[in-house]
Amino acid sequence: MFNCLIWMFVLLCSCIADENSIRDADIFPSSPEIERGSTLKLFCVLGKRYTPHRNASHIIWKLNHELVPWENYDIVNETVSSITIHNFTYSKAHVKCFTKYLGKEQLLVHTEVKTGFPPETPGNISCIYYFDAKLTCTWTSGRETHLMTNYTLYRKMMTEGGVTLPNTVRSCQNKTESCSFVYPDTPFSSSFCFQVKAENVLGEASSDCVPIPMEKIEKFEPPEILSVKKITGIKQLLTVTWKMPEKIIPSQDLICQVQYRNLYSNSSEIVTVPQNSAEKTGSCNLTGLWDSTEYSVAIQCRSLESIFWSEWSKEKTASTEEEAPSEKVDLWRVIESSHSAGSRSVYLMWKPLNSFPPSGRILGYKIQYFPENHPGLQMTNNSTDEKIILLLNEEAYNISITAYNSAGNSPEAILRIPSTGEKTSQIIETVRTFTTNEEVVVEWIASEPEVTEYVVEWYEELETDPFSRSWQYVSNSTNWKTNKKNFKPFICYNISVYPVYGYKVAAPYSVQTYVQEKKPSEGPVADTGIPGKNEVTIKWKEISKDKRNGFISNYTIFYKPEDGKELNETVNSDVLQYRLKSLQANTQYTVYIMASNEAGGTSGEPKTFKTLKFNKEDIIFIALPVGVSMLFLLGLWITCILKKHAFKKVCWPDIPNPAESIAVEWPLDTSMNNSFLKGVTPEAKTIDCEDISVLEHCFPEESQEGSLLMNCENHVSECTDINTKGMINGDKQILYNEENEVAKCFSPSMPYIITDQDIRSQMHSALIPAKEIHAVEMLEDDLCESQQTSIKNEEDDNEEVLKLEDFSEKALFNPYLKNSVKTREFLISENLPEHSKNEPKSQSAVLPPFQQNVAGQSYITLDMFGLATAH
Repeated sequence: MFNCLIWMFVLLCSCIADENSIRDADIFPSSPEIERGSTLKLFCVLGKRYTPHRNASHIIWKLNHELVPWENYDIVNETVSSITIHNFTYSKAHVKCFTKYLGKEQLLVHTEVKTGFPPETPGNISCIYYFDAKLTCTWTSGRETHLMTNYTLYRKMMTEGGVTLPNTVRSCQNKTESCSFVYPDTPFSSSFCFQVKAENVLGEASSDCVPIPMEKIEKFEPPEILSVKKITGIKQLLTVTWKMPEKIIPSQDLICQVQYRNLYSNSSEIVTVPQNSAEKTGSCNLTGLWDSTEYSVAIQCRSLESIFWSEWSKEKTASTEEEAPSEKVDLWRVIESSHSAGSRSVYLMWKPLNSFPPSGRILGYKIQYFPENHPGLQMTNNSTDEKIILLLNEEAYNISITAYNSAGNSPEAILRIPSTGEKTSQIIETVRTFTTNEEVVVEWIASEPEVTEYVVEWYEELETDPFSRSWQYVSNSTNWKTNKKNFKPFICYNISVYPVYGYKVAAPYSVQTYVQEKKPSEGPVADTGIPGKNEVTIKWKEISKDKRNGFISNYTIFYKPEDGKELNETVNSDVLQYRLKSLQANTQYTVYIMASNEAGGTSGEPKTFKTLKFNKEDIIFIALPVGVSMLFLLGLWITCILKKHAFKKVCWPDIPNPAESIAVEWPLDTSMNNSFLKGVTPEAKTIDCEDISVLEHCFPEESQEGSLLMNCENHVSECTDINTKGMINGDKQILYNEENEVAKCFSPSMPYIITDQDIRSQMHSALIPAKEIHAVEMLEDDLCESQQTSIKNEEDDNEEVLKLEDFSEKALFNPYLKNSVKTREFLISENLPEHSKNEPKSQSAVLPPFQQNVAGQSYITLDMFGLATAH
């Protein structure tokens, strides 16, 4: 019967869709909600738009993008298709209806299916009643339905027999598990019962009507504290007074609780105080409290019948009666170095009293100080802060501080400030620090065990404010522990331990530590400078202290040639430059530096550099020869400029042309060998002893060379025996004899003459200086006439010698004389023709090495005498 009704409903909907053509397709039921695990049945109806080209056979179904199997399909008629899915367990699912035509899918319509459960019977009904204000009830619904569920709260008035009185039922609805009745629908009655009904699309469930007396669920507003006071002269006591709220059920006995706690403790205590409902106020005395301690007080109340306390009232604070402080302040100091004027700043700081409970509220502090050697110069300052700066001179001072309140002063805390030049002993030998999971531990060793009190001071390394330092006194121990939270991670701390004996402070021992490290925030920046050929010096700066995050243990230099393998060098933390050696010449390198601590390392920015092709030594090796050569060439060029005439004479001497000489006439034919001396006029044959000229020598035959050398040597030996003392003394007669002998030595009968080295200085006046010879000629002119006869006799002998020589065929060069023609000196006589005087008067008389014999002797050719007779 039910299935028939569904079919009729579907057909009716299909007809309506066809007739009105409102929609192209539709799905039924729309947004279904079913019980989880039941069967889901849906219908898809085609609109008029898709007929007659499509029908229900073209409809396909998808569940959450998955195709529904064909066995779940059912064709109702040409326009209606349905699916049936058993045991549907999805909490929420999307079902879509498509049409598939010519291989294409087109979405027609889709819906969302939800599953859940019918509601269970509500339970645990409880209510709170605010007199003449509001009645609120709550309950539990059992299991989660996963579907929209509505709740209805019923309030019924019952008779003693449990019968509901008519016209007394009130209800409120909500979608949550709570509902309230508000004034004026909140009458007071002790015969109310409460019932809750839950319902959704799958069903409903109702609870029993539970009777709840109103006086048992009453809860009123918290009372208001009027005052919390101390009583003068009575210590350790506070009086609390409060006011009750107005909306309370009348004629009910009340009870209140007073809760109090001191501000130095997290725990509290409670005092119960009965309260008469007829009284609008209440009071209570709190005893056994601490002296001069501040307390916080709160109050709550309820009726004796009710099960609900009111909320706690707002807290109020007050302090008990004070007493004079019983403990001295915790005093410390930081001493700055002396200023230029001889003054110094002393930073005094102290902590609140350590006594517990404290004696009272501190009103201020009194600071007294005086020079140790002048107690009468005491000065006093008052401060409400826990720090002060004193400007002292270089003397030693005693400083005392007392705290005071309304009841009196605390004991004095005294410290001695040493003088500027005072040296304190080093009692602590070593200090070490380490960190555990929760604590920082400082341990030290003291050389004097009688010292039993120490001060541990710590502060951040970069902290410059002396008042930011922390300190703590340690007694009868050589170690100190504190919570790790007192130190910041990754920050360097300076920790100092001071021995204290009496009120004097000895020299400290200081160390640095990190509670926790991490790798540096940045790496060092490399500076390559000017690289060399095979090395470069890498420099870097220390990382700033705020970015080290730990103690730098080492630096690592990484360097890599272009297209090469990366290499590295590690150095200690105190090294800030390093020379990389054995690098490749003319190669580009990339270098960067990593700074490391215990937590890891961080690298700086990479830098590139290129090694040189040549180093300084190579450049010097190349440039030095080039420079020396250029200097040599420059010097040679300057010398050539300055001495060009001398070099010209040495390298390119002027060789006179014998054919142009007026001394002899050179025939062009070979007969000149026999007529060499015939062309000389008799006047020219008259030789002056000093007018000796060098000409081409006659070339003796090789067979005659030995005898000629021996004859020349004999003549030279005779010449060397000439007494030359007359020339030194200026005796003309001796000069005459010497000139006569010289003429004999250089007689034309000799083919050449070897002069001994020992007589060169004597021969120099006869052979070289033309001016001197001319002077002798003038002085001794008449002496030379007597020599004409002997010279003529010698000319006959010379002709005979010349006739024996064959210049054209048998002339052989003496190896000692073959180049003698290239250097000669002409001595021009005044009697020569004028054109002969214009000839160069002197050429170098120094013979080249190849014209000197082994013994260093010079050779003079035969023809020099023939030319000498030209004048």
